[in-house]
Amino acid sequence: MAAFTTIQTASENGVLTVTLNRPDKLNAYNEPMSIELGTVLRSAERDEQVRCVVLTGAGRAFCSGQDLEEIQGRYTAETAAEVDFAEHLRRKFNPVVARIRGMEKPVIAAVNGVAAGAGASFAFACDLRVAAAGASFVMAFVHVGLVPDSGATLTLLQHVGLARATELCMLGEKIPAADAERYGLVNRVVPDEELGGYVANLAGRLAALPPRAIGLTKRALQRAWQATLEDQLEYEALLQQTAGNSADHREGVLAFIQKRRPKFSGR
Repeated sequence: MAAFTTIQTASENGVLTVTLNRPDKLNAYNEPMSIELGTVLRSAERDEQVRCVVLTGAGRAFCSGQDLEEIQGRYTAETAAEVDFAEHLRRKFNPVVARIRGMEKPVIAAVNGVAAGAGASFAFACDLRVAAAGASFVMAFVHVGLVPDSGATLTLLQHVGLARATELCMLGEKIPAADAERYGLVNRVVPDEELGGYVANLAGRLAALPPRAIGLTKRALQRAWQATLEDQLEYEALLQQTAGNSADHREGVLAFIQKRRPKFSGR
């Protein structure tokens, strides 16, 4: 991986850990971070050696959302009306969310601290979320007169349903990790000091599973939200045809019969 200025990367045993690294700014999302995060996710998607991606933050925050200092010059009486917010999202935020959701590899959000605004949206886009006990989530958009973005209006519905999603988006209240787990917003809450170890173990387990089957499963789950039952049954059949003809499926069956641990190759 190339050297970065706003993120750090580490790779071990098929797991790529991407750390947002602007701790003095609570890992606020700026132009360089959007470029670097997009680059590393694109590379991870193509790299067969990467079987699982972990996204986390340095210091006491996961990500506090858009760096307002970067765009404060827009907010003058003369220029405020000229800001192209839609293009801002299309260029800096939406590609990252699309990459997280679209890559056929599991992406884990290790939420180490506050996840606010688009930072929370990034976490919600991940396949699994593990939060430190001291972490929190804030749909902060309403407090600055904006609409939740970066996919949150969809992912929140998927995770917690319409009533709870409406509450989180419209009130913009800070949600502690324990409540997030109770709502179904995160998969697990662990003590702060155990977050790294827990996520490393989880990522390692995912990386050891057959990559093709994991990727096809993710594809099926993403599609299910807009499919009828009949469509999804047929789509599952097509994906199963692909998975069933893979070397990993054969290895899994043989390992079961031979009573040994399977060695999946991704083929």
